[in-house]
Amino acid sequence: MGFDSRDESGRDSSRSRKEIVSSFYGQTDEDGRLQRSRHGQLEFRTTMSYIHRYAAGGSKVLEIGAGTGRYSAALAKEGMDVTAVELVESNLAVLRENAKGLENLRAFQGDATDLERFSDDSFDVTLVLGPMYHLYEAEEVNRAIDEAVRVTKPGGVMLFAFISVYAIMYANYLYGNWAFGQEENFTDDYRVRHFKEQLFTGYDVAEFEELFAGKPVEWITTAGTDGLLEPLEERSDFRIPDEDFDAFAAWYLAFAEKRELLGSTNHLLYICRKK
Repeated sequence: MGFDSRDESGRDSSRSRKEIVSSFYGQTDEDGRLQRSRHGQLEFRTTMSYIHRYAAGGSKVLEIGAGTGRYSAALAKEGMDVTAVELVESNLAVLRENAKGLENLRAFQGDATDLERFSDDSFDVTLVLGPMYHLYEAEEVNRAIDEAVRVTKPGGVMLFAFISVYAIMYANYLYGNWAFGQEENFTDDYRVRHFKEQLFTGYDVAEFEELFAGKPVEWITTAGTDGLLEPLEERSDFRIPDEDFDAFAAWYLAFAEKRELLGSTNHLLYICRKK
């Protein structure tokens, strides 16, 4: 009998994290994700609002897991000195295309868990806006956090994006297949699960915040970036016309840090300052 690398759920457990993530993004329009939907537009606008609280023209910014460079290119166009690191080759190719003509935007291939090309205390602001979705082993999660902290200047600010496990359930399984989603994301006693074949891993908010206990950082805030829009946008009667979106986005930003709302938002930011 040959060795079967699939687990009991039929997933192929032989592939590496990079292979799984690269396969997904190779088939996905990541470049248009933050523009083609209202929840993507809200996520981008809210995240940029928080970035602007800590970074201004001339700031030295590192984006780890930069995807196709939506944030990196936008910040470079505002005059910031931006370095982008991306794991996935297909995303990096689009990022480099988007960076053409921007001499203050440099792009490299790399992994969030290993930033050895960068010296300690190098950046004013460090953005980790994607890697925490795809890191599952505790050792790798901690290494990614430690590397982001290491390369940030003392007093510099870090923004870590993560996904609510509850919002994963709301966004993906309220329209069918709830039992599968529950098995995918929770143990039998309702503890949150993390394993690479999930592709995207979600956190309880308090669980994610606890990852930074003992790190040389000072917590600033935890904020949602896209609210309940993703599951609601599946409805045929969903509608936020252009004339309402600016007002809606400003209203959402005013309540983005409300603790009672954080579990229902899909994407969140953990924001901290290096001691």
